[in-house]
Amino acid sequence: MKMVKLLQLSGLIVMLAFISACRHKPKDGLTDTYTSGVIAIAADESFRPIVQEEIDVFEGLFPLAGIVPRYVTEVEAINLLLKDSLRLAITSRRLTQEEMGSFNSRKFFPQEIKIATDGLALITNRGNPDTLIGVKDLRRILTGEAGQWKDIYPSSRLGDIHLVFDNKNSSTVRFAVDSIAKGAPLSTRVKALKTNKEVIGVNWLSDRNDTTGLSFSREVRVMSVSAADKATPANSYKPYQAYLFYGDYPLARSIYVLLNDPRSALPWGFASFLASDRGQRIILKSGLVPATQPVRVVNVKDE
Repeated sequence: MKMVKLLQLSGLIVMLAFISACRHKPKDGLTDTYTSGVIAIAADESFRPIVQEEIDVFEGLFPLAGIVPRYVTEVEAINLLLKDSLRLAITSRRLTQEEMGSFNSRKFFPQEIKIATDGLALITNRGNPDTLIGVKDLRRILTGEAGQWKDIYPSSRLGDIHLVFDNKNSSTVRFAVDSIAKGAPLSTRVKALKTNKEVIGVNWLSDRNDTTGLSFSREVRVMSVSAADKATPANSYKPYQAYLFYGDYPLARSIYVLLNDPRSALPWGFASFLASDRGQRIILKSGLVPATQPVRVVNVKDE
């Protein structure tokens, strides 16, 4: 008799546990919380160094959380967000009205959080003596109006200009078309590969041993860029943090977290970390300009 009662009691406990589990299981099947669980995110491949460092620190602070990054092109990152394949993407642009409308039609209201300012760096061979260029001349190169170095620098002894981008669907190409070429089609001479070794963001170039963020890798030559029609040493700037902060460097772009997480779970937790004091200090150290942290201004001397 006692055995029957014990079995009945055990059955009741199991049933109650099953009912409780069913009651608390989210309708969308997601179980991550603000600081725990495992999620996938997408990030523009050009931001890989800084995003990976942020993930490493975040996971160290919250051992129950796992962030699985997908480093893809900007086009792919936003498409994954639109398809609900993930809930967080890091890009260099905000959502368009059409993209926002697509979310709203499905009763989603994504958030856009600016976390940093980056600079598009122009890199040349270290043997190139010409280190200054104006945005106007850069536009001429992009559209094919200028195809040789002498078209920009009349005394140059160099030949054809070979301009290589990281990827045809990257944020770098979009920025070049929208912000530099002003919507004009790029020249057929402009090539796109699948790397970030030719035209890349500041966070790839910064000397990781320089905590001031004032040095670039010694393996490349970074050009100084001017917003004026004629580039001179006095009006041309490299993408140092202070020049990005004050708007002197003309090829600056913002970095955003695009967030579609109505449950306020782990995607929100990671996004909040990126915007927090700790996350912003990591951005500052990387050579980018954080959205909320002050930038220490010092005098710098170009090569």
